[in-house]
Amino acid sequence: MSYYLNPLDVTALPSWKALEEHRLAMQHFNMREAFQADPERFNELSVSCCGLFLDYSKNLITNETRALLVNLAREAGVEQAAHAMFNGEPVNASERRPALHTALRRPLGDSLMVDGHNLMREVHGSLAQMTDIVGRIHNHLWRGYNDKPITDVVNIGIGGSFLGPQLVSEALLPFTQQSGVRCHYLANIDGSEFREVTANLNAETTLFIVSSKSFGTLETLKNAQAARTWYLARGGSEEKLYRHFIAVTSNKQAAIDFGIREKNVFPMWDWVGGRYSLWSAIGLPIALAIGMHNFKDLLSGAYSMDQHFLHEPYERNMPVLLAMLGIWYHNFWGAQSYAFLPYDHYLRNFVKHLQQMDMESNGKSVRQDGSPVSCSTGPVIWGGVGCNGQHAYHQLLHQGTPLIPADFIVPVVSHNPVADHHEWLYANCLSQSQALMLGKTRSEAEAELRAKGLAEAEIARLAPHKVIPGNRPSNTLVMESISPGRLGALIALYEHKVFVQGVIWGINSFDQWGVELGKELGKGVYNRLTSYESSAAEDASTQGLIDYFRGRHRG
Repeated sequence: MSYYLNPLDVTALPSWKALEEHRLAMQHFNMREAFQADPERFNELSVSCCGLFLDYSKNLITNETRALLVNLAREAGVEQAAHAMFNGEPVNASERRPALHTALRRPLGDSLMVDGHNLMREVHGSLAQMTDIVGRIHNHLWRGYNDKPITDVVNIGIGGSFLGPQLVSEALLPFTQQSGVRCHYLANIDGSEFREVTANLNAETTLFIVSSKSFGTLETLKNAQAARTWYLARGGSEEKLYRHFIAVTSNKQAAIDFGIREKNVFPMWDWVGGRYSLWSAIGLPIALAIGMHNFKDLLSGAYSMDQHFLHEPYERNMPVLLAMLGIWYHNFWGAQSYAFLPYDHYLRNFVKHLQQMDMESNGKSVRQDGSPVSCSTGPVIWGGVGCNGQHAYHQLLHQGTPLIPADFIVPVVSHNPVADHHEWLYANCLSQSQALMLGKTRSEAEAELRAKGLAEAEIARLAPHKVIPGNRPSNTLVMESISPGRLGALIALYEHKVFVQGVIWGINSFDQWGVELGKELGKGVYNRLTSYESSAAEDASTQGLIDYFRGRHRG
């Protein structure tokens, strides 16, 4: 029986038991001493692929640790699971369907048969449709209701229909100069966001992309309706609405009923989850921002990482190594959160995308077969752009009580060099990871204060506050510069990392039932807020807050 129907209890595997014993032996492992003892540690614990370089030498590991972690990945069936996913088997067991985001970046000429149907024809048909519309907009052949060319595109979507495209279009901003199109994102149902997004737009030259699988997602539908009202109030007509609205959805008829032409409705497939969908027509705003050539380079970079993940031995397999290091800290060292620290302004929203990718995928408490998990799953993902974080939460990383592993991400070359700013940015990235590893001992703190001429009593008072424990783990991912291909590889790297961890824990990384309950309850709360119906909420707290709203709201 396939792994996704009958997952192993990972904690009962011999490799898990071996890691538990190894963890006890590593209790007093010291990275400072490890680097002093082994001058080849950096070379042995680093790997490069797909334009990315990973230094994972600043971790609480030895070569033996790596071997044990790799053994766990093999024993838990990661290789079989990966091939099952890539081959279109129903790895999303609860919804009985495959997870084939990897098919979206496979090259022309590939074939992928699922239930007797070659999915690659649909994939490349959608890419051809995207190429046509992007070309028409960029060449000013697509025009608004007053025959003016499109200058602004507003993507209306939420979750994966928003976070991934926003990340990529912002990260690749240096590649947008030739498109002549500005991209904006509208996600929240908060009217303030709608007002801010549309405040400086011209209805004559604005195109809206409505991205919703059902064409009924509350936030997206409400914003689409608001956009339609906004367009009509500024001189647009129903007859020419098709010039200003495109849809990405599986509910083609609902989009047509909205006023969108059938040929301008792009497909969404059940076998692509929202948080993995930026490679599909959900990425249309990306393509409009950076052009189809660059969008295809993005796909190519992700495909290169796919091949690396499938074929590289696990000892040098970047997604597997990152995944197993995460398992090591979460399940054997008790780390409950993980920090991502990109040192590039254009990657400032990378953490938001990773939060959804990781926590929506692996925030589960039952295994694929519905049985309870036997170990902790899904750490909290957080972080932000450096150097800003150094003046905020890095204090907790350095001197706080929790163990929080971190990934630093930094390019060697900036797209916008200013004096020696980038050298300082890169230096800060490296020094932060170095400080996490080295720390500062009591004797070093005392010597530092003594060198400043402080009295011994004052040294004794201040020294404890200046001690930094160190020995805190981090990875550093470096790339030459941010390009479409390298960014595609970087995003795919973390997709596969999340998948591997899901396999280890035996959970389904491709459903998200926990998201649905709040949506269901929200309908009832809304009805009570607006209709003053007599039925009460199921709890006094919710009812009290409804009453508070009713008593003070001026709609």
